[in-house]
Amino acid sequence: MRNEIDSGYLFQIQKYPLLSADDECALAAKIAKGDRKAVNALVNSNLRLVVSVACKFSNCSVNVMDLIQEGNMGLMIAAEKYKTSFNTRFSTYAYPWIFQYMSRYANAKSSFISIPHRKDDMIRRVQNAQSYLFQKNGKEATRKELAAYLNVSESQLKEVMEYCYVVSSLDIDAGDSENSSSIGDFIPDTTYSADGELLRSEEKSYLRMLMTKLPANERKVIWYRYNFDCEHHSKTLREISQILGISPEAVRQAEIRAVKRLKLAAANEVY
Repeated sequence: MRNEIDSGYLFQIQKYPLLSADDECALAAKIAKGDRKAVNALVNSNLRLVVSVACKFSNCSVNVMDLIQEGNMGLMIAAEKYKTSFNTRFSTYAYPWIFQYMSRYANAKSSFISIPHRKDDMIRRVQNAQSYLFQKNGKEATRKELAAYLNVSESQLKEVMEYCYVVSSLDIDAGDSENSSSIGDFIPDTTYSADGELLRSEEKSYLRMLMTKLPANERKVIWYRYNFDCEHHSKTLREISQILGISPEAVRQAEIRAVKRLKLAAANEVY
């Protein structure tokens, strides 16, 4: 994962000196008085720690620089809260903050559905509680028992459980036999409608008939502008001007005239 880290960023953070325990205590004293420069100094000298923690997420699919950015946010929070009374080196205190911010980011990015991290943490607590109470009592815990165990109200628990979801493959067999259909086979196909296709086909035929009454240049402009040849994209005014050998403004005016003619023809079916 270290190979994915921007080399310029690594070069930049190595410019900041490592701090001794006495240096950290001195900065902590200044931070307690609201000194923002001391916070920045403590953060900058520990940016390498964030990179080190990020490298532990080797199986994570998220962008490593984004992960480092999230870790830096945890580092800043730790720097603002650090006190000499903790009697520990700053790196030891900051590590859980950095790891927490990275874990939340990685979980949010790897989830199929994005959930606020506080809700995601609560879902994990509920799932752990369900597992524990099932092992303890030999049966599924009721909502009341779960709420009591987690020390939350039943309404709060209900709200959190509404965020729970299960991801299943559409290729999973719906039955137990070898010839059973997959779950995906039972989902109706709304992308195709026989009536809709017939109506669209009639509309296209009718529009092509109306276009035959347009002057040649206007017909070509409409053909290219509205992608009648089914290319990847409709052509721009400049592209059409190059094809027809006229200016883009002439193409725009021809399009306006052609659309007016088609609307009039559709309304009267005669010119």
